[in-house]
Amino acid sequence: MTDVARLAGVSHQTVSRVLNGHPNVREQTRLRVRAAIAELGYRPNGAARALVTGRSQVIGVVAQNTTLYGPASLLAALEQTAAEEGFAVSVGSVRNLDHRSISAAVERHLSHRVAGIVVIAPVESAGEALERLPKDVPLVTVDGDPSRPVPLVTVDQVAGARAATQHLLDAGHRTVWHVSGPTDWFDSVGRIDGWRQALLAAGLDPPPPMPGDWSAASGYRCGQMLARMPEVTAVFTANDHLALGVLRALHEFGRRVPDEISVVGFDDVPEAAYFIPPLTTVRPDFDAVARASLQMLLSQIESGTGGALRQTVAPALVARQSVAPPR
Repeated sequence: MTDVARLAGVSHQTVSRVLNGHPNVREQTRLRVRAAIAELGYRPNGAARALVTGRSQVIGVVAQNTTLYGPASLLAALEQTAAEEGFAVSVGSVRNLDHRSISAAVERHLSHRVAGIVVIAPVESAGEALERLPKDVPLVTVDGDPSRPVPLVTVDQVAGARAATQHLLDAGHRTVWHVSGPTDWFDSVGRIDGWRQALLAAGLDPPPPMPGDWSAASGYRCGQMLARMPEVTAVFTANDHLALGVLRALHEFGRRVPDEISVVGFDDVPEAAYFIPPLTTVRPDFDAVARASLQMLLSQIESGTGGALRQTVAPALVARQSVAPPR
């Protein structure tokens, strides 16, 4: 840093201000310092900075080791957003989101002096572990239990499911059937609630939900039952992979989509636009969730205080060709 200051003709403190994005630096001076940094190939020493400030530029993330689209997309968005804020991400993958696994992952992060921790905790088994973590650790949960006093950022699952169901009702369908996700997932519970709310608000009795496990295979099994029911004209599935299985089953039984049955999914996976027919679905804004999570965490880090904060991020309905008025 001293070499950079000498080459740029400024003080050591000015170089520090430029590196930390301080606003009280003239633009000409900032450009001169940046040019000196580039010429010398200078890189800040993160370990040394952590020793001086007592805080690293690393965010610890605890996440289940899964390829499911939602959690994987959230993790990718968190890594990208953290990089934009000048932080690296250290991921502690766990096989199960239970007390022992989460506590061990958090302890590993704390031993490496991370600045704060984000836990992607979409299942019931994670709830107790989060409440029992050290209170002085900057911590935010993503898609966690809304009933617990832990800072939380989540997609508004209820609003997304209501929008999906209402879209089918607005097309003229007399009711909407639902293929749900696992009932120990908060995402699934929220989507069931939103579906029920939309039907009850329309004066309709919700039919019994058909439980799935997020996979296309379980969607296919539910679709085989739905295909045999002539009264079914509209189906809302808790994610797009379930919808894919339902579409396959309906095709095999000769039930045409959307001519005979309309289908709406949730997640807007990249392949949804290429299903046959292209799938109407609900798109969660994972980037917005990541930004809100990181800002909430940075606020805790800077202030040194926690707080039972809540922030929900609205999803958007993406209308494609899998919905039509009933015949």
